[in-house]
Amino acid sequence: MRDTISTDEAPAAVGAYSQATATDDLVFTAGQIPLTPEGDLLDGADVDIQTEQALENVEAVLEAAGASMADILKVTVYLDDIDDFEEMNDIYETFFDRDPPARSAIAVDELPKGVGVEIEAIAAR
Repeated sequence: MRDTISTDEAPAAVGAYSQATATDDLVFTAGQIPLTPEGDLLDGADVDIQTEQALENVEAVLEAAGASMADILKVTVYLDDIDDFEEMNDIYETFFDRDPPARSAIAVDELPKGVGVEIEAIAAR
């Protein structure tokens, strides 16, 4: 069985996708960009602020699915500039202070709405 996850605590989906989908055991979040739940796009902010907002969005979606950041098994981080990796990582570490999940960080040419970072996660529940 598949559940569709939705919460007002994270930005609404802006296309033909859900904030997350879940099975009895797993939650798959959509990529979260630095967009506030109120709709403010932080595309001009430094990547540390963008990363924090994207991770707060991931956290809110997971909570709506009955999971938490501690339940994350795998994270994928997309950066439009790999030179931002250390700045992103400094904030990322604050969300995973113990036993961090597996992670990939990938440099891409462009991200939606011109943001600098997009983050998706797979979690157990």
